[in-house]
Amino acid sequence: MKISKYAFASVFLLGLSAFSENSNVLVNGQEEVDGGDEPFTVVDDTAEADTMNVPDMGKDVETHGFNADVKQVMDIVINSLYQNKDVFLRELISNASDALDKIRFLSLTDPSVLGDTPEMEMKIKFDKEAKTITIRDTGIGMTRKELIENLGTVAKSGTTNFVNAAGGKTGDLANQIGQFGVGFYSSFLVASRVQVVTKHNDEPNQLVWQSDAQGSFSVSQDPRGNTLGRGSEITLYIKDKDKNDFLDEFGLERVIKRYSEFVTFPIMLLKEHTDYIEIPLDDVEDQKDEDFEISESEEEDEDVDIPKTKTEKVITYEYERVNEKLAIWARDKEEVNDNDYHEFFKTIAKGYSTNPMRWIHFDAEGNVNFKSILFLPDEKGADLMSPIQQQDKSGLKLYVRNILINDEFKDLMPKWMNFIKGVVDSDDLSLNVNRETLQHNKIIQAVGKKCQSKALQMMKELTKEPMPELDIKEDDDEEDIEKKKKALEHPYDKFFRLFGQHLKWGVIDDYSNRPKITKLLRFTSSKSDGQLISLKAYVDGMKDFQDQIFYISGLSREEVEESPFMKKLLKKDLEVLYMIEPMDEWMMPHLREFDGHKMTLITKEGLKLGDEDEDYEKKLEKFYKRKFSPLTKFLKGVYGKKVSKIKISN
Repeated sequence: MKISKYAFASVFLLGLSAFSENSNVLVNGQEEVDGGDEPFTVVDDTAEADTMNVPDMGKDVETHGFNADVKQVMDIVINSLYQNKDVFLRELISNASDALDKIRFLSLTDPSVLGDTPEMEMKIKFDKEAKTITIRDTGIGMTRKELIENLGTVAKSGTTNFVNAAGGKTGDLANQIGQFGVGFYSSFLVASRVQVVTKHNDEPNQLVWQSDAQGSFSVSQDPRGNTLGRGSEITLYIKDKDKNDFLDEFGLERVIKRYSEFVTFPIMLLKEHTDYIEIPLDDVEDQKDEDFEISESEEEDEDVDIPKTKTEKVITYEYERVNEKLAIWARDKEEVNDNDYHEFFKTIAKGYSTNPMRWIHFDAEGNVNFKSILFLPDEKGADLMSPIQQQDKSGLKLYVRNILINDEFKDLMPKWMNFIKGVVDSDDLSLNVNRETLQHNKIIQAVGKKCQSKALQMMKELTKEPMPELDIKEDDDEEDIEKKKKALEHPYDKFFRLFGQHLKWGVIDDYSNRPKITKLLRFTSSKSDGQLISLKAYVDGMKDFQDQIFYISGLSREEVEESPFMKKLLKKDLEVLYMIEPMDEWMMPHLREFDGHKMTLITKEGLKLGDEDEDYEKKLEKFYKRKFSPLTKFLKGVYGKKVSKIKISN
């Protein structure tokens, strides 16, 4: 039998997109209101080969010229300010969050401003046929004057005006993303035309703004009436070259989760779902005629099993929240448990399978306010396998009020700390027009200095932790216990074996933190039996006559232990540090002393141990020099200019 297939598709027409005060993209949380038959006109965009359908403006349409050279501005925005087109969605979502924050703030003192739209959320959807992306929110919206001013002037900032109007208050009011009016214009990275629809409580009519960024924009009442209730909606008419990247459910979700995963307000994305359902058939004759081929013998057989249903594919659409995760750095530390930290670490440190070794969660208050969580990984990820000199990725993500600004911000931590993973979220960062390439400023420097101090504190505290207890089971024999003793390792020793090379690079590269880093260094020595010791432990074990820290360089422990230079020191029971890693050779010229004791290479000429009788040593040197003078003259004649010097050692 052959079963025919039917498909039912629900067609969703994307609404117009609008914008809120301060270049804010606003998304209405209400169900869309049917605006009746909507007049359309074909608009020819010179930037696109295809035509697109754009709703007509109202009869009161006004056309305004931008008060700046918009073509030049667009060129700057598209070619200079933003390195990645994905940021357009980040900017629009952050503006929507800004608008929602404003209405939330006003509702604290006057709940009536919410009216019939108490929801505070954003909704995002796309239409492949119309080549549009729509972002809608239930924020504060814009009046006609604000619409013209905020979207007609690149440097205009509705957020700044809002703060000033409230008397410069801080706190929730000041927590607005946009301090510059160019975030909205990043829309033109991917769109050839943008249409904004907005409804403000103080404005009797819903308004429409429309522009192709060619030098002018139009504003009018919305001929469809009030479809938003409150808030704004922005529709981007996507360029042909970008439609494959962004007119896709998974592509949009990827960008949202990367940049806006921790936004406070819900971000709802329209998703497609396919289901197969069984539909009952009315009678056997319909089955025969429509779906099945039944043989004559089967018709004569009364017992034949004729299906009573048919299978149909049904496509439905539903909004789903995509920013489920909470910004745990903004929560009270007492409310966050270890599992929360473990899961969050794996979220921000992609490719790391183990839980973090340690972490520190802190709020910095004072001249600069920010929140941060820093992690020490328990493994060395693939991003740290190359030589440290070639590693150029930072492990810190920079947020501003829960919006990701840069996921590899290099200006907060020096290169040697790039193994530290974490987030920094500041309310005080003074963003310039380019959120991707924040310039150095005093706030960034202050935040970085505090983060570095906390990271060093975390490592220092790890050195003070007690040695783990030996886990001995009832059936363990002496051999098992001995193996466990050898395998037992202090947590800091494990950390240093993983990231010691980074700390040594810090001695080379980070002058300001060098004294603190030096205390965290670990080495093996002639007395440590392969175990790591600190420079402080070495100094504590020095002889009374000793005022130097002795070390020897080589390729391996075996090589340095067999060196003839070691014999004299071992005979006097002096401890020698082993510098047997390639990074040590780079580091030692920068590590000249510790705690007032000079670092001394034992293979250098004229080594003094500190317990010598100088008169006796001088007499002995003269004696040997005279005794071996014929030999040294002979060797000079043999080697000539092939050697620089032939001298009797001590």
